[in-house]
Amino acid sequence: MEIEGGTPLRYTSSQLKLLLKFRRYRLPFLASVRTSRGPWTEREGLLLRLEDESGRRGWGEAAPIPAFGTESPGEAESACRALDGWRDAGLMAAPAEMRSLGAGLRAARADLETGGSAVGDDERGPGALPVCALLPAGSSALPILRVKAEADFRIFKWKVGVYDAGDELVLLDELCGLLPSGAKLRLDANGGWDRRLAERWLDRCAGRPVEFVEQPVAPDEAGAEDLLQGLARDYPTPLALDESLACDGDVGRWLDLGWRGVFVVKPSLHADLRASLDRLEAAGAAVVFSSALETAVGAKSALRSAFSWRGIPLALGFGVWPLFADSIFDGPAALPFIRREDVERIRPEDLWNALN
Repeated sequence: MEIEGGTPLRYTSSQLKLLLKFRRYRLPFLASVRTSRGPWTEREGLLLRLEDESGRRGWGEAAPIPAFGTESPGEAESACRALDGWRDAGLMAAPAEMRSLGAGLRAARADLETGGSAVGDDERGPGALPVCALLPAGSSALPILRVKAEADFRIFKWKVGVYDAGDELVLLDELCGLLPSGAKLRLDANGGWDRRLAERWLDRCAGRPVEFVEQPVAPDEAGAEDLLQGLARDYPTPLALDESLACDGDVGRWLDLGWRGVFVVKPSLHADLRASLDRLEAAGAAVVFSSALETAVGAKSALRSAFSWRGIPLALGFGVWPLFADSIFDGPAALPFIRREDVERIRPEDLWNALN
């Protein structure tokens, strides 16, 4: 079907049959990513291509993280194989429990329906969004912070809960001392602390230039909801939810619980992203759009969501590149701002062909 007058033509399920193709990848990182769960050395997932009967294509990515409660890459691949052949658009869907595959199919469908133009594009929206620089765990963060600060980054994210807490707390003071005037530090514990350790850190953070502490305790710890609410109430440093938003309904659940902290949203892990964002926008919530360490294909869709966000943007959690040993799979260069035009320059077909 053609685009009339330059306006993308929306399909209905009754009009459209789709063919799904996929390519599975296993890509080594340029350097190991260390979190409280241990080192992460490679990324596994699938690139997705949806095609309609006229030959038009849309691109997406299934980038599961089983530690976040998603399906495994193998399970996503099996589900893709079960969707083999031409299907009515309404039947081209992931099983409900496969959030990452659902997110990838959602992105590919939107890309196809809009002819590859930006979803939710609004000329009044921002042309660029600020980016948070990702620092490595431990003392390696010190020289990287200096380099990133010289490049004009002003928000920095440091992985904690990786090494001895006493050593990390000393490093916290050193990092805060290196911050440029007005800069802020985000701490990401990836759920690696217990109550006592979280309280120790939050005591130390008080009065320091810490923007927020991300996921101090694991969501599956006994009484985690009450613990997180209590920590947020008892300490001045804001808290952010990340792993606690593992399922599409978790955003609404935490809003219903009265959560006043930050919501870290990884669009590549939300099959029903629009419903989550609508609720967050209505609540006036503080939101950080964050990378799931996906390739540039998934990042393009995720960043489009960030550019269409109608709330007050916090610095994006996309300062992760260079990430892959093969740079073709990286997204836009990790600069203090990501421009909308750089997102739209990403060519998913180039990554698809690189996997051939």
